Amino acid sequence: MRDIDPRPAHERTLALWLLICCAMIFAMVVLGGVTRLTGSGLSMVQWDPIFGVVPPLSQAEWQTVFDQYRASPEYQKVNMHMEVEDFKSIYWFEFAHRLLGRTIGTVFLLPFLYFLWRGWVRRPLIPKLVGMFVLGGLQGVLGWYMVASGLVDNPHVSHYRLTAHLLLAFLIYGFIFWTALDLLQPSRATDATLRPRLRTGAWLFLILVMVTVSSGGLVAGLKAGFAYSTFPLMDGHLVPEVIFLLEPRWRNFFENIATVQFDHRLLATTGAARRCHVVVECTSPPHRAAPTRASAARHGRRADRAGYLHTATACAHPTGIPASGRRLGVVHAHAVPDAWTAEP
Repeated sequence: MRDIDPRPAHERTLALWLLICCAMIFAMVVLGGVTRLTGSGLSMVQWDPIFGVVPPLSQAEWQTVFDQYRASPEYQKVNMHMEVEDFKSIYWFEFAHRLLGRTIGTVFLLPFLYFLWRGWVRRPLIPKLVGMFVLGGLQGVLGWYMVASGLVDNPHVSHYRLTAHLLLAFLIYGFIFWTALDLLQPSRATDATLRPRLRTGAWLFLILVMVTVSSGGLVAGLKAGFAYSTFPLMDGHLVPEVIFLLEPRWRNFFENIATVQFDHRLLATTGAARRCHVVVECTSPPHRAAPTRASAARHGRRADRAGYLHTATACAHPTGIPASGRRLGVVHAHAVPDAWTAEP
């Protein structure tokens, strides 16, 4: 009897492991939003990657940590009314956020070493997995670099560093999720039957999603979501009158609250329309010079991976458009800033 190749079963196990990591990253991004909304992000003024997993356990330890916080700009300019018990309420959110990050690293590294030892990981996959782990470590460093910007004089983190931190989280999520899907459907990695227009359209949509996410980070960092709370008009205008207030003009796209929010709304609306177009195009009935229904659906799923990226921090809503598996959409005007607007 011919032996059955166990590798597909092993690859399904690898894919499940990566999807679990994706779910944890999803939770990490959500917890990061909660940390910002509660103003907790600057409560831990020191970064200890090794021993920071142990919280204060005694009243004396709590007092020591609180005294460190009292030396920070946030306490001196914003939270002077706080006592130790008040401080605990914000400390636990930031502590949980950092602890979850370390947990994700452990859940990734230990199974990876085990799978590597058992020979379950194909050689071409090893650099990808190593790259994921390295990116996760860099994300931790970038997170502290972001927090450090709010511990100097101004108790607000740099909106540029915040955007980089958010964007890297999406890139890591997308990288892991994409690899997991390729393990589940290895024959779908390339498909010669796909029209170049479909493939190009999906990639352009992915780029648009990532630019929209970056724009959302700027909106959050500048608290631009609080400035204009109506849609589609902004202060009674479709295009704000102060959109080019700063000089030189390029600064408006990164530092002008009105321009940053307007750009984000425009990008989000364009992305929603573009996604509808991609999904409809991918699920249209087959005809001459078009891909088969199966390959089009596969490409639709590939395009939807970009949708999953945006869903990770946005309050996604059903699009109501028939797609393979009827996925959640990315239709929103400013759902990302809603979760990221409050300063940590």
